[in-house]
Amino acid sequence: MTKLVVNDLHLSYGSNEILKGVSLQLHRGEVVSLLGPSGSGKTTLLRAIAGLEAARAGTIAIDGMTVFDGKRGVEVPAERRNLGLVFQSYALWPHKTVFDNVAYGLKLRNTRSAEIKERVHTALKNLGLGHLAERLPHQLSGGQQQRVAIARALVYNPPVVLMDEPLSNLDAKLREEARAWLRELIIKLQLSAIIVTHDQSEAMAMSDRILLLNGGRIEQQGTPTEMYGSPNTLFAAEFMGSNNVVKGWVVSTGAGEALIDIGGTILRGMKINGARVGDEATGLIRVEQVRIAVEPGENRIPMPLVTSMFLGDRWEHLFHAAGTPLRAHGPQRMEPGDWWVELPRDQLWLF
Repeated sequence: MTKLVVNDLHLSYGSNEILKGVSLQLHRGEVVSLLGPSGSGKTTLLRAIAGLEAARAGTIAIDGMTVFDGKRGVEVPAERRNLGLVFQSYALWPHKTVFDNVAYGLKLRNTRSAEIKERVHTALKNLGLGHLAERLPHQLSGGQQQRVAIARALVYNPPVVLMDEPLSNLDAKLREEARAWLRELIIKLQLSAIIVTHDQSEAMAMSDRILLLNGGRIEQQGTPTEMYGSPNTLFAAEFMGSNNVVKGWVVSTGAGEALIDIGGTILRGMKINGARVGDEATGLIRVEQVRIAVEPGENRIPMPLVTSMFLGDRWEHLFHAAGTPLRAHGPQRMEPGDWWVELPRDQLWLF
């Protein structure tokens, strides 16, 4: 069942067009991440869905009800859209207890006291906060405050939950733990959620689908594995993952492959776009796909090792030659000297 439909949405600030015809659907029990660089329009899109920003054209329907239609002049106010909202700042009332913060939306809806008590206690229990009901926000850790904000958004069972950078205020270790329990919560409660994030790891870990925005348009959308393993454009390929990028000239093409000349070294890769002989091309390969060898071979470049960095579960090696840096991962430290860096042909994408 479709819980949210956005169709050809446009939004401008004066003459500056922020959203340029964005369309998306969200199904029951699905989590969609809006991913993209700063200024791409992801938070503006979330706020437009919530009714906190006024769109110029297009339509928005939530749980089968049209809440915005530019042509018909329909604009349902934010408080009547029945959405759960989790803000980046959490926006907790500092003078209210955890219980009262979570209960606030139910009280505004004139819910019976007995039902409020039951719903709030259930929401707090689901998020491991049952023992903190009488505490004030300043008595909680950042992670606990985040859970209170999520409990408040879920307590009245909204059809769609909107989360704006929900993990950004947490430190690195707590973020990893938080995205795991948040994904577990999403599956357990079958939430339909849209999450704004600029963190690709966060998006891939928590999402069923990712919408990558670029300049107010959807650059590409798909499952995390599709977005990571089958990018359609150089922008999508560069934004996802940790990458090596090389520049060269196309010397031949055929059967979905191309040969490019990089400073006198000929490399074969997978042709993604319609590059022709003589065109300048950009080659991209994920860092984890690069291999290191001790002798010449296909798609190998002779390069000196500059330095090695220990990352805990692996080493990262930096090679540099003729103005081209390349990084590769390995299980152990390497000795300085000259090596052959291999870019496997089926992992080198040419744009």
